Amino acid sequence: MANQSDAMFILIGFPGLPEMYHTVVSFVLFVVYVVALSANSAVILLVIWKEPLHQPMYILIGNLSLSDILFDTITLPKMIAKYWFGAGAMTFSAACMFQLFCVHYLGSLDSFIIMFMALDRYVAISRPLRYSAIMTKRRTVIICILLWVFASLFSLVNATWHAQFPYCGSRKVNNCFCVNMAVMVLACGDISLLKQTVYYFAMVALLGPLCYIVLSYILIIVKVRSSARNESLHKAFYTCVTHLFIITMYYGPRVFVYTAYQVNLVFGLDFSILLLFLYTYLPHILNPIIYCLRTQEIRQVIGRALRRKFGLNIKDGVMQLDYEP
Repeated sequence: MANQSDAMFILIGFPGLPEMYHTVVSFVLFVVYVVALSANSAVILLVIWKEPLHQPMYILIGNLSLSDILFDTITLPKMIAKYWFGAGAMTFSAACMFQLFCVHYLGSLDSFIIMFMALDRYVAISRPLRYSAIMTKRRTVIICILLWVFASLFSLVNATWHAQFPYCGSRKVNNCFCVNMAVMVLACGDISLLKQTVYYFAMVALLGPLCYIVLSYILIIVKVRSSARNESLHKAFYTCVTHLFIITMYYGPRVFVYTAYQVNLVFGLDFSILLLFLYTYLPHILNPIIYCLRTQEIRQVIGRALRRKFGLNIKDGVMQLDYEP
């Protein structure tokens, strides 16, 4: 470690991308970062400043947005700088290992938060009269703090374990950021145990929450079907259906990529990096839309703010004038 702690690693990004497309790709990365940063920052500010949103569901949404902002800020600016200024070099210990820790830490955290959001929806639909007693603000905040701490434990061990290996060959990271699968192949030692351990813990962080989410949604469907005349339950169920889009996008590709790498399934490097880019950053843009603009309370808060500021009204997600022009 003493000899390699200050060694420079080089982020390659998309290895097969022709140089003529670097400007276009960097612009897309910049737009993705600005949109995700703006949307998620707006969600956090709304949840903090608007008292009607001081509820368990919105506390969870705020934590999810904060996690997404941190992830994007730790990864995207470096990639943008790589394509704009050719600044793809990063130190091993201070940058690459820190990025590797944060990437898997925040990825696991998102998984646990989404699981807790499914629990919140289950309680709201199956125990509506006891919801306020079960899902209190104080209890939600405490659980969120525990999730932030718990998600960091394996990621810290993971990054520390990676740092113990000698990296005496290529220092080129064939990815958009330092991630397990891109860094492990650069190690000179025997990584078989590390590879298996990373896979098993990834499956625990992904399949554990996913199994609970699927079970909770099955129970929600059963509850809604047995209460066919309860309109409020059907509205809550419709909200859950929109959440399923993000859940499918988040868990499906991750399980596929980790499993493919474990069984040595070979497919194009550029395709795998593009897939990683899509399933990582697209949910960060869609989360504020799916979880917020599709939510009645947030639409009402935004609508009141627009009415006071511009005389506009938002009804069913459509902007309207409050007066005749």
